[in-house]
Formats: sequence, structure tokens, C-alpha cells
Amino acid sequence: MEFGVASLALLCVLFFIIATIYSSVGFGGGSSYLAILALMSVSFYTMRSLALVCNIVVVGGSVFWFLKNRRFKLSEFLPFVITSVPMAFLGASYKLTEQVFFLLLGIVLVLVALILFWQTEPMNVSQRASIKTYPNWINYFLGTSIGLLSGLVGIGGGIFLAPILYYMKWASPAKIAALASFFILVNSISALSGLVYSGDLKIPFGAAIFLGLSVFIGGQIGVRYSFKNLSSKTIRQLTALLVLIVGVRILLINALAL
Repeated sequence: MEFGVASLALLCVLFFIIATIYSSVGFGGGSSYLAILALMSVSFYTMRSLALVCNIVVVGGSVFWFLKNRRFKLSEFLPFVITSVPMAFLGASYKLTEQVFFLLLGIVLVLVALILFWQTEPMNVSQRASIKTYPNWINYFLGTSIGLLSGLVGIGGGIFLAPILYYMKWASPAKIAALASFFILVNSISALSGLVYSGDLKIPFGAAIFLGLSVFIGGQIGVRYSFKNLSSKTIRQLTALLVLIVGVRILLINALAL
């Protein structure tokens, strides 16, 4: 058990908040779970394992909600996941040194912070009419590259995929959110399987139960009551600032030992 009672209680509160905010836009929150765990000096094996488990809990509920509300079209999502799933497994099963892992994690967190600072605004009615069609090889390429990165660092990859698709005007915001949730779910399951295969799965089960319950409740609240129309811009900016600070800290202290 890597956590004391006070530390675990604090983590539960933070993870609940993260899950509530991220699930409202179709994400699982894996990047922010990693950021918080990095601040608490949790081992990098445990960090990846817990982040993936929490991702699965959050987006599993989101995918169910999207299915129930008919915002889910599997045939359109398959080109992304056919390539991402094996690459996520490959990335997770590859044994990274601790220094390389923190270097990748730091870079990813900085990128995530920049994405959160510059998050594409939802499309209005006139923009929805300009949705574009792309060849499937682009979807395969996105799935391959983001899937590999996701497996290496222990996130689902939706935080990268969704802004790209918004910029491409690939579909409506609701459909992109549904795809992001499904993308995160299958990649997180695949990456978790990769950790099991490589023997790198490290889960403190007592902590995982409490954290899983916290993110499940937060995820259910977030997916039902979107926070995009509240003061979420400020929340996203504060979250981005935290992730940026942690990302830079990891790069300087954990990766580069400065």
C-alpha cells in the first residue's frame, strides 16, 4: 500500500473532480491522474496502472451513456481503434526505463496542458454544415500514432484525438465526444493488458477500489451534466496550469535530474 489514509482521501477528492470535469467532454482524465500521482512520488509502474484503471471506469460509464442515447456509431469508429488497440498493447508492454518514461510523460503533460489552454470551441449550427469527409488512411494513421503514445505513458489518448478531430471538422461535438470515450476505453484496456503481459502491472488494490469508486461517481455526474456551458473555461485553464507545472517539473527533476 503506497498511500496513507490522508493521502488516499485527498486523492479520492482530486480524482473525483478530475473525472467529473473530463467526462463531461468525453475524456477519462488519465493525463491529470498521472500528474497528481507524479506529485505524490508514486512509482511509475503504479502510476500507469492506476491511471489506466481509472480511465476504464470513467469512460466505460460514458460509452454506456452514449450508447443508451444513440450517439454511438461503431462502424465510423472502427478505423481509429483497429490500429490503436494493438499499438497501445505494444506501447504498454515495451519496458521503458524510469528516466525515459518520465521524459515521455513530461512531454505528454506539457502537450496536454497546451491542448487544454487551446481547446477548440464547440461548433455552431453553421459550422456543422461544413463537416468534412476524409480518407480512411488518415483515421488509421491517427489511431496508430496516438495508440502507441497512449500505451507508452498510460493514458487513453482521447485528449489528443478529440482536438485534432475538432480542427478537422470530422463530425459533430457529440459524435467526437463519443468517439473519444470509446477510443480511451479500448486503448486503456489494451494498454492494461500490455502491462499484465510484460509483468509491469502494479496496482495497490485497496487504493484502487476507493479511487475507482470516486472516479465512477464523478464520471457519471460529468457525462450527464455537461460543464461546457458553465465556467469550465476557467476550470480548464487552472487544470492546464497544474498539468503544465507538473510536466515541466517531471522533465527537469525526474527525467533530466536537474
